Amino acid sequence: MPRAATRQRKQSFLRRLITPVLAIAALGYFGFHAMNGELGVVGRAMIERQVAELEGELQLLVAERRELAARVSLLRPESLDPDMLDERARLYLNLVHPDELVVLKPQTVAQ
Repeated sequence: MPRAATRQRKQSFLRRLITPVLAIAALGYFGFHAMNGELGVVGRAMIERQVAELEGELQLLVAERRELAARVSLLRPESLDPDMLDERARLYLNLVHPDELVVLKPQTVAQ
């Protein structure tokens, strides 16, 4: 009876490196994007800086809105301020009293 010979193949050197190389490549890819990606460490610092800038801008806009609301409240019919009405009328109608002195400012030309 002939003996059945089993053939054992020795794995090649490159075949043994495929799995570790792929794992290192995947870790390197995800590690790089964890640091430099849009939501990574560097990206988070940029987002936090933008948040601080926008909060500062929000505070300025809120203060400006409060000031405008206060000026508008002076023009409401229930609490009409005569000085504010006079100021607005002179500005929009371009009128002055005969005994007033008018100082004209030169307009700057945008370059």
